[in-house]
Amino acid sequence: MEYNLDMDRARRCGFPEVVYGEGKSVVTLKGIFEKQIEQKIEVFATRVDETKAEQLLQYFPSAQYNTIGRTFRISNGLPKRKTGKVAIVTAGTSDMPVAEEAKETADWTGAEVIYVQDVGVAGPHRFREALPQLEGAIVIIVVAGMEAALPSVVGGYVSCPIIAVPTSVGYGASFGGLAALLGMLNSCASNVTVVNIDAGFKAGYVAGLIAKNAQQMNNAHTK
Repeated sequence: MEYNLDMDRARRCGFPEVVYGEGKSVVTLKGIFEKQIEQKIEVFATRVDETKAEQLLQYFPSAQYNTIGRTFRISNGLPKRKTGKVAIVTAGTSDMPVAEEAKETADWTGAEVIYVQDVGVAGPHRFREALPQLEGAIVIIVVAGMEAALPSVVGGYVSCPIIAVPTSVGYGASFGGLAALLGMLNSCASNVTVVNIDAGFKAGYVAGLIAKNAQQMNNAHTK
């Protein structure tokens, strides 16, 4: 089978093509990965379930699979310089699958990633205690479900962009994350922008681009 992959995407868009694993068979994923490896592309796939991952690891034993975030990575063996600092903040442990997807994505882009977990607004002192860890972050990803108040709280304390990720965590009136999405879109914090429900990959990718471009600009100014 021929796979019409976009081998030029890293030059145009900053990073190589990422494989969306949901709905693809193991045979298809294997073929795509092999073609990327031939081109020395560092393979990164999202939404790969554990059953498929177990089979793929038999073909690619050096690969890394994140069981929580459902991401699958195969290194190209080339050194990767770290770019800017990306912080990922979660409201609760129920948000971890989405946060892990964001973390793995940002790490794959080359960002320096720090992780602050379980600092939701039900215990606001926890976030204040974690604030020193966010110093120097170029962008912060905030992952939250329920009423999703955390991005506004974080936005009120920092001067960098906030990428808010609503999750489908909550009881009936959360409407599968719609309440969180609308709450984030209506944030009164001016530095908050929002991605789709459970879109950890999108948040991690955009954060990685911000970190990479900031690093390139900084390097240009220091020459």
